[in-house]
Amino acid sequence: MSTTVTPAKPRRALPPLMALTDAAAERLGRLYNGGKAGMKLRISVSTKGCSGMSYVMDWVDAPAAGDEVVTDKGVTVLVDRKATLFLIGTTMDYEVKTLSSGFTFINPNEKGRCGCGESFHV
Repeated sequence: MSTTVTPAKPRRALPPLMALTDAAAERLGRLYNGGKAGMKLRISVSTKGCSGMSYVMDWVDAPAAGDEVVTDKGVTVLVDRKATLFLIGTTMDYEVKTLSSGFTFINPNEKGRCGCGESFHV
């Protein structure tokens, strides 16, 4: 009797949890070397806003249990474990506009945003 063994399909590589643009890495690097020295930016997602979810950024002294540590372009950010499924493949940017500046997220998992841009849904 002969047995045929079918090789397992190769798994598709997952996209990185999160990436930083050059502008985001530069801004975070300046913050880490300045007033936020010794701290890390922690990114999470909360249920709020008119579309259901919102990005939350907090400065922390140390990672929480289970936080994912993401290092890109020499800069480290922490991601709440509960937010990872919503953030896979996200790019964090830093934008400077005429009247405002801040971190923004380009998230391929988003299906829509509210009119004010403060919340999203997947």
